[in-house]
Amino acid sequence: MNTLNIADATQYVESNINSFHEKRIDSVNKLKLSDVLLRKNPYLFKAKNTLTSEQIIRGIVDAHISSNEETIFGDWLEGLSIFVNQKVYNGWKSGIPNVDLEFDKDNTRYIVTIKSGPNWGNSSQISKMIADFKTAKKTLRTGNSNLNVVAVNGCCYGRNNKPDKGDYFKYCGQEFWTFISGNENLYLDLIEPLGFKAHERNNEFQESYIQVINKFTKLFSSQFCDDNGIIDWAKLVQFNSEKKVIPQSSCEDSL
Repeated sequence: MNTLNIADATQYVESNINSFHEKRIDSVNKLKLSDVLLRKNPYLFKAKNTLTSEQIIRGIVDAHISSNEETIFGDWLEGLSIFVNQKVYNGWKSGIPNVDLEFDKDNTRYIVTIKSGPNWGNSSQISKMIADFKTAKKTLRTGNSNLNVVAVNGCCYGRNNKPDKGDYFKYCGQEFWTFISGNENLYLDLIEPLGFKAHERNNEFQESYIQVINKFTKLFSSQFCDDNGIIDWAKLVQFNSEKKVIPQSSCEDSL
């Protein structure tokens, strides 16, 4: 085990955080109105008495951004976790399907699946993770039957007061970062470097965001509002839900 040099982690964050911002901005720039309209529930907007095109557009775009950012940043944190663990325990990016990190500590091989937060999956997804862990253990023990393998679900933030789940351990927040680094304060040390040039990059993101809101609002109004500017809910629901409607194809192509 090596002692983590915080300067190494800080340098990694500042050198690589730009990729998160680039993907975040790129995701907004590539967004298509038809894609987000088909994924959202039009009945919900009607039930909430949504009256303007911009309200609908902001609702669907903001929901997309929130979900997408969580995924992008989760992937980024996975890379940071592997980097930190490599520095301390010589860990590596696993080649086993659905396992993110492997490392050896105290005569034990740890296999780790990394998630952003603790509430990431339903019961079916948890069951699949357990099955993946069992398959991974079997694969690793093929060449060494005496290998002690421990499975871990690591979550970059949050808490879990009962880490022992039987088939695996679940470490969240401070406990996770301590587990992969041996440093109890790492979860705090990472906060400051994550803000590196955040103000400048967020301004760039806001420019793209505003352009998308304005463009989509104009498109939505032209396609789903009548001549008086009132939302045609039947047309919107047809676009979103009707099994086969020829006009939907031409409408979708224009969005």
